[in-house]
Amino acid sequence: METIWFYAQLGFNHVLDFQGLDHFYFIIALAIPFGFREFQKLLWWVSLFTLGHTLSLFGNYFFELKLSADWIEFLIPVTIALSCIPLLKTKIVPVANWFPSIITLIFGLIHGLGFGRYFSLIVSEDEALVDLLSFALGVEAVQIFIVVGILILNVLFLNVLKINKSKWQLVIGAMILSQAIRMIIETSPF
Repeated sequence: METIWFYAQLGFNHVLDFQGLDHFYFIIALAIPFGFREFQKLLWWVSLFTLGHTLSLFGNYFFELKLSADWIEFLIPVTIALSCIPLLKTKIVPVANWFPSIITLIFGLIHGLGFGRYFSLIVSEDEALVDLLSFALGVEAVQIFIVVGILILNVLFLNVLKINKSKWQLVIGAMILSQAIRMIIETSPF
């Protein structure tokens, strides 16, 4: 039980790591256009992210995937930038219903590849699958926590303070996009 708690806590802290806020930015961009009525849809997307992340960790640990760390670190902020598109251009660029699902799964896969090397170093060989699933549980829990926090902020800013929803999304999207562009420049393999 102690090992399960350790890896769940590691997953939780991984998402909230202030040295790498990519998870945080992505979840905010994903959740900001929605309200509590769409919670089930957001829960689905968060779970898709966790699935992608877990599959990458699993593949990296058990099959020792050899992918360029430079490209993975570059693709993480690119995916965050892509997740901002619906926030910035909601009326100009129609976003298909499948877009958030695909981008969320891809982001999970890419991010899992980025974290996979470190994770492989700390997992015990005897309990790798339990460690991996415990880590995924921690990631999932904190992402749900972030989504609920964003939905509460949406209620506060949109319903209580009466901020225009399009402007709210534009401001948040621009803030996240600026951070993603900074990260893209910093990690560019070109």
